[in-house]
Amino acid sequence: MPQKLFHAQPFPLSFESQTTALVVIDMQRDFVEPGGFGEALGNDVSLVRSAIVPCGKVLKAARDAKLLVIHTREGHRADLADCPPAKLTRGGKTFIGTDGPMGRILVRGEAGHDIIPELYPAFGEPIIDKPGKGAFYETDLQLILQNHGIKTLIVCGVTTEVCVTTTVREANDRGYECIIPADCVGSYFPEFQKSALEMIKAQGAIFGWVSDAAAIVDGLRA
Repeated sequence: MPQKLFHAQPFPLSFESQTTALVVIDMQRDFVEPGGFGEALGNDVSLVRSAIVPCGKVLKAARDAKLLVIHTREGHRADLADCPPAKLTRGGKTFIGTDGPMGRILVRGEAGHDIIPELYPAFGEPIIDKPGKGAFYETDLQLILQNHGIKTLIVCGVTTEVCVTTTVREANDRGYECIIPADCVGSYFPEFQKSALEMIKAQGAIFGWVSDAAAIVDGLRA
């Protein structure tokens, strides 16, 4: 298989298209649209919406290159039986399962739980419904990646310091090489995003690589 390169920090990452997948983390209406859970917590959703256009460019390039594309959604059963008290009681202003402008917050099947139209999954692209912050916890993501022979993950989505980097750390422990295009991830707190990405690439890519949408697109098209 031909080797390609993503230009990244702290150094370029070599990859093979056949063993690379794009994982789009939690680009859900509840997190990135006005009136959702993120805004109900008092956050400025424009800070995460800035990732939509760059993420769309990477998504198109991944589809054009015939990469495996996986989407995740964080949410819970309608009875909240899979939402532990340690999570259910977090929020301060509003809580998981309560009514919001787009239905019950972070409940599967509600309008706010779904992925935004700009990045909606194409037919056949797996959607991982996860109850936690990491995409590997209590899901079949590992099985899907193994069945496709995946070794490298391009990880986009929200939020950078929570679900994105939790998933990257889980993936790193499972032997996957991960690269995050910085303009394709978003946080309600710019200082958290900066610190989270610094930690990912520290000490010779201890958890993974950091790049940008243009470099990912160039690498996939090379």
